[in-house]
Amino acid sequence: MTDSVPPPDHVREETDLVDHEDDSRLEDNIRSSSTWLRLLFMILFFALWSISRIVVFAVVVLQFLWVLFTGEANLRLRHLGHGLATYSYQIVRYLTFDSDDQPFPFSDWPSGAPGEFSDPKADDAHKD
Repeated sequence: MTDSVPPPDHVREETDLVDHEDDSRLEDNIRSSSTWLRLLFMILFFALWSISRIVVFAVVVLQFLWVLFTGEANLRLRHLGHGLATYSYQIVRYLTFDSDDQPFPFSDWPSGAPGEFSDPKADDAHKD
């Protein structure tokens, strides 16, 4: 008998079965349209994340200049910065498969977590 063809009464080893199951699973994953669609969304969100970093830099510069000239932070820029931080967090979670929820524009613009937004003036008013 040749080594390449097992005898008819040959019992397959578990490793042979596992390898076949792994190959089948890999083939299913490669043929899955949802996997390739996810890749397209990941490319889109990576591009949006890159753009958001530029916008964050602009907010940082504008906020610094605002504080430099007025002595206090601009509340609208703080809200925008907080929203961008949360948006970046959501994108990174999606890109790393930590979440299946697609960020904006496929869901609402983020508000709130991570790190709830707080207004120091409003916090001071509640202390009195």
